[in-house]
Amino acid sequence: MRTQMFGVIDSTITTRWSSLGSACMATVVGLSVAIGNSPARAQAVSHGISAPASAIAQTPTTATVLYVNSATGQDGAGRGGSAQAPLRTITYALQLASNNTVIQLAPGSYTVDSGEVFPLILPAGVGLRGDRATLGTTTVIIGGGTYLSPTFAGQNVTIRPLNNTQISGVTITNPNTRGTAVWVESTNPVIQDNTFANSHRDGVFITGTGNPTVANNRFFNNDGNGVSVARTAGGTIQNNLFQDTGFGIAVGDESTPTIANNQIIANIDGVVVSNAARPVLRNNVIQNNTRDGVVAIAEARPDMGTTTNPGGNVIRSNSRYDVHNATRNFTLVAVGNDIDETRMLGDVELIAAGPPSSFPDVQGHWAQAYIEAMAGLDVIRGFPDGTYRPNDPVTRAQFAAIINKAFNPTPKRPVTQFMDIQAGFWGQQAIDVAYRGGFMTGLPGGVFRPDERIPKVQVLVSLASGLELIASDATVLNQYQDASEIPSWATNAVAAATQNNIVINYPTVTQLGPFREATRAEVAALVYQALVQAGKAEAIESPYVVNP
Repeated sequence: MRTQMFGVIDSTITTRWSSLGSACMATVVGLSVAIGNSPARAQAVSHGISAPASAIAQTPTTATVLYVNSATGQDGAGRGGSAQAPLRTITYALQLASNNTVIQLAPGSYTVDSGEVFPLILPAGVGLRGDRATLGTTTVIIGGGTYLSPTFAGQNVTIRPLNNTQISGVTITNPNTRGTAVWVESTNPVIQDNTFANSHRDGVFITGTGNPTVANNRFFNNDGNGVSVARTAGGTIQNNLFQDTGFGIAVGDESTPTIANNQIIANIDGVVVSNAARPVLRNNVIQNNTRDGVVAIAEARPDMGTTTNPGGNVIRSNSRYDVHNATRNFTLVAVGNDIDETRMLGDVELIAAGPPSSFPDVQGHWAQAYIEAMAGLDVIRGFPDGTYRPNDPVTRAQFAAIINKAFNPTPKRPVTQFMDIQAGFWGQQAIDVAYRGGFMTGLPGGVFRPDERIPKVQVLVSLASGLELIASDATVLNQYQDASEIPSWATNAVAAATQNNIVINYPTVTQLGPFREATRAEVAALVYQALVQAGKAEAIESPYVVNP
């Protein structure tokens, strides 16, 4: 039977509850997200382009790469400089690694039997990389070793990353007693595109003053929690999948993480907040957990939305309560969430999100009216800091999510499987719906390229195709100074979009810029114009709308 722990704590530092309806029995004392890259994760993108995944630093072109292969490698001098002459162990590679080094792992198992000595300590500035595309399905690190934590005493840990490190594309399991896969203590690693499964306790434990980014991972079948956050740690936990684990995310002590855009499903409890923790919860899907969705105990103060920054969380269909406020003399106020008010316990006040306040960074922006109108329709949202970032790009997966929110298209064709969309990828469902609804197609080679920034021409083709617009006169394209840059495969769709007043060009109305990356402002404006054409929105006057 899985241990029901709050926090990943030493055997003498554990908070247990047999029932949340009774007092928590503390012998002394925990974001992450239930989304990762697994099937359930796609639902999170239904919230539009709010708070997209953090841009994670890529390997710099000047980085030193050390190659490791547990099956064919050999540790020793002169090895590791190429995939043809790899090292055998991560342990040996770490002895050679210094700042700006990437340790590239070949598929295989990295264990004590293959020569590893745990815990693996990543020095500052070092990256550990497997296969990000598969979330490390074939690159597996199994094991753990003793670590004396300054904040939690003796632990058993697989990997301990120091500052400015990266862990990506691996599966990590710690089967040992009190075994935690990755222990983050007062450091700021990026932990992205991994799988955390079958550990005896937690997937990731964050303590001290830790401030990591934990993004695009999947957590399942861990006996403790997916992610635990303690002491005064912060960090960002977003776009993850938490499934079939103890608590999806446990947040305790005085920690203040941001938990956003995660899928947290089918765990014991979704998010448990204790002590004096103050996490920020935005745009998460927390459902089908076997007990409660969100739990607050002791002096916890979870931020589940404000009038200026609505929560946007979907918390439903949990077996007992969707929200359980077990704090003392505290009203848990949740603004702008989707919560079943009949499935709450304790003092909880649900407030509907009011008319969207203006984003401070779009005041006076040419697309301000469109952005605010789209926010009012709940198609787009801003970031946790209250900004919109109108000049940021939009990826193809994010655009698919916007299409879902704006049009909720009905299927017109059967689903297809794109080679680069792995099962459980956060945008899988949105991409499927946009494709089946006729709004989006794949790219040559049977791929979708979800993380590719979408150019303006693809946005226009998508909208014209999804709305089944037909061009009656292709000569309308002659008004564009750069009409010759419109590719032949897009001319009819762009002409149809032009004839139906969907095209907006800023700053020069006669300059289309077909292959320029579409910004968040442009996407908001173009999709709004398409909603007007479809009879779902009122027209907004703008000098940048192209009149045929």
